Amino acid sequence: MKLAKASGMLGLAALAAIAGPFAMADDTGWYVGTNIGQSRAKIDDPRITSSLLSGGFTTPSISDDDRNTGYKIFGGYQFNRNFALEGGYFDLGKFGFTANTVPAGTLSGNIKIRGLNLDLVGILPITEKFSAFGRAGVNYADARDSFTGTGAVRVTNPSPSTRDTNYKVGLGLQYAFTEALAMRAEVERYRINDAVGNKGDVDLVSVGLVYRFGGKTPAPRAATPEYVAAAPEPQPVVVTPPPPPPPVPTKVTFSADSLFDFNKAAVKPAGKQALDKFAADLRGADFDVITVTGHTDRISSHAYNLKLSARRAEAVKAYLVESAGIPAGKIGAKGVNGSDPVTKPGECKGNKATRKLIACLQPDRRVEVEVSGTR
Repeated sequence: MKLAKASGMLGLAALAAIAGPFAMADDTGWYVGTNIGQSRAKIDDPRITSSLLSGGFTTPSISDDDRNTGYKIFGGYQFNRNFALEGGYFDLGKFGFTANTVPAGTLSGNIKIRGLNLDLVGILPITEKFSAFGRAGVNYADARDSFTGTGAVRVTNPSPSTRDTNYKVGLGLQYAFTEALAMRAEVERYRINDAVGNKGDVDLVSVGLVYRFGGKTPAPRAATPEYVAAAPEPQPVVVTPPPPPPPVPTKVTFSADSLFDFNKAAVKPAGKQALDKFAADLRGADFDVITVTGHTDRISSHAYNLKLSARRAEAVKAYLVESAGIPAGKIGAKGVNGSDPVTKPGECKGNKATRKLIACLQPDRRVEVEVSGTR
């Protein structure tokens, strides 16, 4: 019995065509998971017929059992956003055939395949939650055959078995529900020695869940914008009022995390409430111009941060114009990358985008709104 190639591919090209630029913090650490799905092999009927013919039998018909349920249990360590090492246990199930012969009799054969694997996994983030991955590695499979004959058919070796090391490859997609929990869909090919001198491929198409240790699900919380309104200066009571003071700029700082989701540039509902309060405080004031400046932290590239900070500044400007009624000609927006941090040098150590560094650099991610010429 020979196990041959089975078909199965994932549509990665279509997904990549609709996905936008990705921005994802490095994920490192241990994880575990399990997959279950359909395993598939091809029984080499011509070889079975030829083998029986050499023994003096013709074969009017053969029935194949070439599909089964397979599963795997795995664990791994992700070194960075692009590479992980993964190992585990797999059970590809049971496959078999029954051949009817002349002179009258039958030959039945079955094979059970299970074993261990060790893979190097390459990861390609597509969006903040979607990623594609490919794997290449080795499998150490235990293949146990059983053959039975009836009527005129006699079997000389009814229970051959073998253990052998071969390659395995695979492709898949992963979607992260949270930092801790994700779902996978993948197709894998296992090269197998079938214990009677032949090698073939068994495919496993499966879905499963992955749990990452140390991950967490962000709890929803009410945003608390860092909003500081300038206190009005008391005016002295005099018979002849003094000349009005020169225009005094007013600067209001909003935490970017209170206005936007991580690595996003769409103002969320809690951020809109903070901007509505700012616009209400400004209503009736006489001012010359409003300047909106977006700031990022120092993580990621200069070009990406400059683009993200500019998009966030433009989003705040658009909301103030459309929802607060501020004239578009009196408000400007710009992004300045992470060149003007609030954190002190050496306060947040490291350059790798870990959760600890992201949290430490939170004050640097902000949007400043400066009102010039208020009277």
